[in-house]
Amino acid sequence: MVCLMLNSWALDDAVLQDVNIPIDHATGQHRGFGFVEFEEKEDAAAAIDNMHNAEIYGRVLKVNYAQPMKIKGGDKGWSHQPVWADADEYLAEQQANEEFQQLEKENEARRKAAMAAQQAQQQQADGAAAADPMEALEAAAAGS
Repeated sequence: MVCLMLNSWALDDAVLQDVNIPIDHATGQHRGFGFVEFEEKEDAAAAIDNMHNAEIYGRVLKVNYAQPMKIKGGDKGWSHQPVWADADEYLAEQQANEEFQQLEKENEARRKAAMAAQQAQQQQADGAAAADPMEALEAAAAGS
């Protein structure tokens, strides 16, 4: 059956690069699907156009582009990649987050220092006016 399918996929001058038909390790039987890799994208598109929804031995074929493998977990608890496979990306992301938090702390400290300096200037300006007791008495006398 595999030879028949591959022969029907041999479109004109299409060159197959790789064929992979996964086997169930528990039963030793084919899992019911396979991967065919073509050298040219156009050949793959032509194979999809010609073979999708075609019928072989009473079964309708579903032919499409393969999707990249994704990590699965949760209830099944298995994945296609080891935990450390994306460790470099994770560490880079953590370092970027730490740098961002450090910059936020520095900006907050600068903002607080600027506010404190502004308040000190305001108090100094207010204190300079109140430092001259005669000025306060003159202002009080002028107001009455």
